[in-house]
Amino acid sequence: MFVNQLGFPLLSLLIGTPLVGAVLIGLTASSARSLQRTIAWIFSSINAILAVYALTALQPVGGYQFVESVDWLASIGLKYAVGLDGINVWMVVLATLLTPLALYAARNESTHQKSFHALILVLSSALIGAFVATDLLLFYVFFELTLVPTALLIATHGTGDAKAAALKFFVYPFVGSVFMLASIAGLVVTHFQQTGLMTFDSVIISGAVLNGTLVMDELLERLLFAGFFLAFAVKTPLWPFHTWMPQAQVATPSNGSVDIAGILLKIGAYGMLRFALPFFPNAAVWAAPAIGILAVISILYSAVIAFGQHDMKSLLSYATISHLGFVMLGIFSQTIEGITGALITMINSGLTTGALFLIVGILAAQRGSRNREDFSGVWLTAPTFGTLTLITVFASIGVPGLNGFVGEFLSMQGAWLAPQLGYGYVSFAVIGIILSAAYLLRMYRGVFMGAAPEEHAIHEPKTSEIAVLSLLVIAMIVIGLYPSIITSVSNASVSELVRSLTASSR
Repeated sequence: MFVNQLGFPLLSLLIGTPLVGAVLIGLTASSARSLQRTIAWIFSSINAILAVYALTALQPVGGYQFVESVDWLASIGLKYAVGLDGINVWMVVLATLLTPLALYAARNESTHQKSFHALILVLSSALIGAFVATDLLLFYVFFELTLVPTALLIATHGTGDAKAAALKFFVYPFVGSVFMLASIAGLVVTHFQQTGLMTFDSVIISGAVLNGTLVMDELLERLLFAGFFLAFAVKTPLWPFHTWMPQAQVATPSNGSVDIAGILLKIGAYGMLRFALPFFPNAAVWAAPAIGILAVISILYSAVIAFGQHDMKSLLSYATISHLGFVMLGIFSQTIEGITGALITMINSGLTTGALFLIVGILAAQRGSRNREDFSGVWLTAPTFGTLTLITVFASIGVPGLNGFVGEFLSMQGAWLAPQLGYGYVSFAVIGIILSAAYLLRMYRGVFMGAAPEEHAIHEPKTSEIAVLSLLVIAMIVIGLYPSIITSVSNASVSELVRSLTASSR
């Protein structure tokens, strides 16, 4: 039975619409590339419209809305259950908006083949399913499903040693998620033993933790928490579980990188926030100092390694890891400020990193290289492109007035206020911000400043590419000046989460 104030299954439509598009693409002739592009863009755009509608219809209160729940295997408590609140709605909006923008910007690239479009749509469906699932096993299924289209996308449409990168991308997160599956089984069995109810419903289980009907001993809670943490740390990726990510990003087509860096990597951090913390609040407090150290190492290590990268996609991959270090700091502060900052940083990272990967794709398409040393003076021949890139770089390094500043500031404020973290963590994180500004500005100076070469000069991108970059830049400016656009929707859900964490931890 559906329990939904809208009267129709909006979230199922969000999951199903891209799949319908993928099936239609599969029915087209391989030579019908224009038709395949059109189908992919239309269905991804329909999904974006549905997501924006969900955002505008969502009430600024705690708890899930637009809930859909259908028994699947009632005898063991399995069901199809999805819901939306002030936290995951932003992940859904990000996932649905970036995909059509990336497809539109790169609609004339030769990589746009039948399987490419179908895989992008299947990936979009799996991502949305993972973000809205409230049943643990359903979440696990979607969490794993994201691996398949992404690995195939890298292997069949990537560059360089694409097959090795695809294999590494698949194996690392898959092995990590096996630990989560074991923890899910342990958690469900423990809940059944103590309450007599067999269920995979995350709302019921977290409620049992909150009201004290589900009590785990210290060792069991920490072991189960470790299973969830390993899966999400690999997916995020958090140092030292990050080694699969740079190789995968470098091999992926530019518009595929937008989905991976902009959306896919957020599932790990989202899982920490949605499941690991509410299920195991005491273990999360216990582990926070160590996880905070890993987050700080991610920030600093990635910044240092980025300095030595000549391939701009590789450099941006490490920049992404650094951003996600701030997200982890904010989440494990377990404060309203920190979690709000983590959420905003996830959104901002999707926008800025997605834009930067598009920019590198544009440069590589014209020059045939991603090596930053092969470019010079782009501003002179493409001033509009140079201006949009500069604003994006400023947003990425956290210049006040742009979106990056708000999220990083709140994440660090939350970490400072958290008794399990404190100012020491923040001090090292600030060094990471300085380093990120240095390597991104150095990249920009080398590529866009100086004399323009007579041969291989970079020209203004296509109108479609400028339009997409302009929309992303406008979003960066609007969020930077009016972050309440996000917080007005998320505040109630974040506050409810923090209250439950405080009440559950003993």
